[in-house]
Amino acid sequence: MTTLRSPVLERVDDATERARLDGKPPRAKERDPWFDTIKMALVALVVVGHSWKGLLPANAGVTWAYDFLYAWHVPAFVLVTGYLSRGFRWTPEKLWSLVRTVAVPYVIFEAALAWFRYHVGGVALNDLFKDPHWPMWYLAALFFWRLVTPAVLALPRRLVVPLAVATSLAAGLFAGQVMDSARIFGLLPFFVLGLVLHDVDWNRLRSSTLVPYAVLGFLGIALVTRYTEVWGKTDWLYYNSTYDQLGVSTGQALATRAFVLALGLVGAFSFFVLVPKTASWFARLGSATLIVYLWHGFVVLTAEYVGFPGWAATHAAVAFGLATVGALTLALTLASPPVARVLNVAVDPIGWLDRRRQQVVEAVSADPRSG
Repeated sequence: MTTLRSPVLERVDDATERARLDGKPPRAKERDPWFDTIKMALVALVVVGHSWKGLLPANAGVTWAYDFLYAWHVPAFVLVTGYLSRGFRWTPEKLWSLVRTVAVPYVIFEAALAWFRYHVGGVALNDLFKDPHWPMWYLAALFFWRLVTPAVLALPRRLVVPLAVATSLAAGLFAGQVMDSARIFGLLPFFVLGLVLHDVDWNRLRSSTLVPYAVLGFLGIALVTRYTEVWGKTDWLYYNSTYDQLGVSTGQALATRAFVLALGLVGAFSFFVLVPKTASWFARLGSATLIVYLWHGFVVLTAEYVGFPGWAATHAAVAFGLATVGALTLALTLASPPVARVLNVAVDPIGWLDRRRQQVVEAVSADPRSG
């Protein structure tokens, strides 16, 4: 089988080799538009999923679409997150970056969402910071996953994925809601798989010969999720409940969790194969995925608080279209450079302050009167 090679990776490797021969430091890696497209598409689907869940009536059509989406899009997101976390090490610089880009936004947006839900929506506060609000579980999980990355990479590659799967299966017996540990351990296999996949593995997914198999994969998931209530229920797709909460025997629970993991894997790889590989305006938005993720909840909650769900209950078909188009438009708007630049101040305030300080230093250095 011929291994496909990404043109971007080829240019990076050639540049790195030339720099090595010339005795120069290697050039920073170029962004791969495929991964940026994957990231932007997945975060847009997060917004869509949250809009469907929060704003639409749970009729058969919405439930089917929702279950189909949640069977694979979060696993795909976690898998890509693992791949992009491979460079994390226990160094002061990396640990500080983890605090600055994950822990600090978690504290800011956990508090902001709690304030918004209480003062605007009239929702009582429960276990602030301890039990992450709504989408904030992902930052708690990301912090833990990145922190254990060096230990995972130190293990034999052939063992880490089976160990992660065993952890996920066992997690349903004990994992609880503190920092959403049930999801942290339940989705661990996808993160670990992302860590251990090499570039050559990803490049195989770029082959157009896999497109028919990807389409079949999605069709199979669509068929299976049409009957979610037969083999389980939607809660299985969240990875956030213990087996006893789901009301099944341990044997059935282990089998269902294994089945859900397989669905997520098939759907994730099918999605990666079908995503366009070329550079585009959409791919360029991929650097703003965290901004979309952290800010979209305020807009979706506002639509909920002003009464969209009540109107949607009597206009189901139109509401589905509006919620879907509105969610996609919201994701694109939040990721657009003019908007993202403003919103990023709250997402990375320490980085913003560092950049402002550097700008002041450069301005002073450039002014001949400063000396």
